[in-house]
Amino acid sequence: MSKVEKLSKRSEIPMKYRWKLSDLYSSVADWEADFQKLKDLLPKLQTINFLESGATLLQVLQLKDELGRSLDRLFVFARMNKDEDNTVAEYQALTSRIQTLATEVSSVTSFIVPQLVSLAPERRAELIAAVPELQLYQRFFTEIDRQREHVLSEAEERLLAATGELAEASSTIFGMLDNADLKLPTIKDEHGQEVELTKGRYRIFLESKVQRVRQDAFRALYATYHKFRNTFAATLDASVKAEVFYAKNRHFNSALEASLDSDHIPVRVYDALIETVHQFLPSLTRYQKLRKKLLKLDELHLYDLYTPLITEVDENYPYETAQEIVLKGLTPLGEAYLKEVRQAYAESWIDVYENEGKTSGAYAWGTYDVHPYILLNYQAKQNDVFTLAHEMGHAMHSFYSNQHQPYVYAGYRIFVAEVASTVNEALLMEYLLANSTNINERKSLINHYLEEFRGTVFRQTMFAEFEKLIHAEVEQGGALTADWFSEKYLALNQRYYGQETVIDPEIAMEWARIPHFYSGFYVYKYATGYSAAIALSQQLLKEGAPARERYLKFLQSGDAADPLELLRLAGVDMESPEPIRQALQVFDRLVNELAELSKVEL
Repeated sequence: MSKVEKLSKRSEIPMKYRWKLSDLYSSVADWEADFQKLKDLLPKLQTINFLESGATLLQVLQLKDELGRSLDRLFVFARMNKDEDNTVAEYQALTSRIQTLATEVSSVTSFIVPQLVSLAPERRAELIAAVPELQLYQRFFTEIDRQREHVLSEAEERLLAATGELAEASSTIFGMLDNADLKLPTIKDEHGQEVELTKGRYRIFLESKVQRVRQDAFRALYATYHKFRNTFAATLDASVKAEVFYAKNRHFNSALEASLDSDHIPVRVYDALIETVHQFLPSLTRYQKLRKKLLKLDELHLYDLYTPLITEVDENYPYETAQEIVLKGLTPLGEAYLKEVRQAYAESWIDVYENEGKTSGAYAWGTYDVHPYILLNYQAKQNDVFTLAHEMGHAMHSFYSNQHQPYVYAGYRIFVAEVASTVNEALLMEYLLANSTNINERKSLINHYLEEFRGTVFRQTMFAEFEKLIHAEVEQGGALTADWFSEKYLALNQRYYGQETVIDPEIAMEWARIPHFYSGFYVYKYATGYSAAIALSQQLLKEGAPARERYLKFLQSGDAADPLELLRLAGVDMESPEPIRQALQVFDRLVNELAELSKVEL
């Protein structure tokens, strides 16, 4: 019998591959002391006559920032210790306690914005004039003014806040059904062995070289979702109605407008993304045609979209090798940037390897007063090298923002959150392509790049279009049923993929398994962020120093201006379709190159 390879215990991972959370707190006792200090601060906020004078206004805003900074540090320490090994009861408890305290902090500070909204602009101007330190909060005040018509009275805000758990119920129910109660059947793997289909294995099966395995997994998954189609339709319908309810009661014209308003994004940006991607659907069709030829298939099905086109590549990238490759790829960002990356390597910002109980996946996270951290589960594959570059992009964005912005403006918006990470990936890809000497390696890299485009720009835009349809249907008085969802979703797949791919009827149920649909109008940010990043990476490679100076300024800006303005300063105007068009022109060029390398005529 072959030996089963077991995961290492946390204690078996060498210290040089573990992050150093003692930079946050040297001990749990220190954490406890700060936890108590934060609890003691909360009553103080409620004793201050908030709008009595400029001095009291400043005192409340500074105290709010102090609470936020302390809460962030406490939360990050507890959660990251838990992520090291989720079975450790001590850190489960710390995480639970800080989550409860976070809710209390949110409740105690909830009076600030409604009272500022109710304050006459003339009176606020007097308060600011009396205390020069309040100038720091001018953007904060400007944002309140911009959203003034959508902020309700204090009583109404309390009432809407109290409905939060009710509004989240649909997402909670979906999560329990999708993750706990829904049981998938078994299928036969490549060797004819019965294997339980799980969500984790589903993607692996779709990447199988054997089409029968891909087909069986696809059909088994969606047959299971179809059994619960009416329940999934009810949960998604309830989620959409909740978003429409909040938008209407906050006096927005639509749920789409309400969702985009927090980032100050005009609806035309959303619409332009969809329209521009539609113009490039012929490029997606050509890629599908190339995929069909390279896989030597008579028909290309939707379950054939994920299997790698190039498999004759030996993937083995030891972690130290990956570190050096990433540094070389990021050379266009300049020596100062590379110095900070080396610091992250040397000073244990990164938790590298998988161990028993460790949280899966990868992320970059941190707090204002301490350097960022990166969690990996490194497996020495090509994709892991890109993941290191990606998460380092997030970490450096936070690092630069924290260095150059006050706490109140250090946290950047979600609309720009994926830009820095994707710029890093794009620069790494261009470096690897420029230095590739093996034709199969080059083809594999291009395949990876094309799949990033397909999954992030085309697929997420299709999701965004679906979201727009379902919210508009409710706003126009229509009813969302399982049949309606499936009909619209199938039609979108026909539009995006149907020219060269068999649109298997099972795909009509895919809407039922997308958790992002419970966070309305979120996924479009993946597509816009990716497009902006591709455009910026091309500028960095072609222009050199001027583009680098603009880009580093962007990384340093945090939330000092609206996301669209920050991206304009970096060199891309997302109110224009041009960055999306430029990104998809790169996609088109890559399709042509892969066809030429593969000696395939399209």
